[in-house]
Amino acid sequence: MLSLYSDEYFMKEALKEAKIAFQKEEVPVGAVIVFNNTIIARAHNLTETLTDVTAHAEMQAFTAAANTLGNKFLQECVLYVSLEPCSMCAGASYWTQLGKIVFGASDPKRGYQKVSPKSLHPKTKVVSGILEKECGDLLKLFFEQKR
Repeated sequence: MLSLYSDEYFMKEALKEAKIAFQKEEVPVGAVIVFNNTIIARAHNLTETLTDVTAHAEMQAFTAAANTLGNKFLQECVLYVSLEPCSMCAGASYWTQLGKIVFGASDPKRGYQKVSPKSLHPKTKVVSGILEKECGDLLKLFFEQKR
């Protein structure tokens, strides 16, 4: 049983969003932003739906969280995302001054750690590999179906 407020619990919520993206034939990446142990934003990739290359799950979540809090800074927030953020999303997280990022699957080709490892805010904490297999399996299934 998952304990409430654990990284695994919130990553399962991000995975729910990734599955919504999968159903929409979007790359299945999902995100939630948590403030005071409460989900304040839910999002998934919408790049195809919106014909917008910047409509990544994280970008959608940052906007929703900022609107919810009435503040562009998210220092006390945690982003849970099923795939390691790209350099664009890592850069956006820098500007939000995000407190913590927790991601599932690594992205060895396009993830920020390979492309721009210093793009996060210096105070942002990072935890990786939470439900990594489940997150990675959904992405693999999506791309296998596309081939």
